[in-house]
Amino acid sequence: MYRESTNGISVEVLPTYLREHSDPTQGLFVFSYEVTITNESPQPAQVLGRHWIIRDGDGVVREVKGEGVVGDTPMLSPGSSYTYSSFCPLSTPSGSMRGTYRIKREDGTEFEVKIPLFFLRDLTQYQ
Repeated sequence: MYRESTNGISVEVLPTYLREHSDPTQGLFVFSYEVTITNESPQPAQVLGRHWIIRDGDGVVREVKGEGVVGDTPMLSPGSSYTYSSFCPLSTPSGSMRGTYRIKREDGTEFEVKIPLFFLRDLTQYQ
C-alpha cells in the first residue's frame, strides 16, 4: 500500500498485476489499482479532476488528465472516504504511476493533492 497526504486529504493506492488480462508474448502487461481518497480535514472537499504521470519500464512517459475519477466527482464530507478501481496497460512488465487530484473545498478554495508514486510490477516473472 502506498500513501500520501496533502492538506488533510490522504490518498492510498494498492496496485495489482492482472495476469489473466495480460499477454507478455504480445508485450501487454495489465495492472489494476485501487485508490482510496479520505478527507481527514474538518471541511467538505470535492474531487474535481486528476492528472496521472505513467512511466513504463523503458522510461516512456504518458500523461492522462481529466475531470473527476472514473466518471464521478465525489464530495467527501469530513472523515469520509471514496474508493475506486481502475487499470493501466503497459508494454513492459514494470512501471510506475504518480500524479495529483484537483480538490475544491466548500469555500471555493482549490488545491492539488499528491497521488503517491507507486510501482507496477509483474512479480510472476521473478518466480
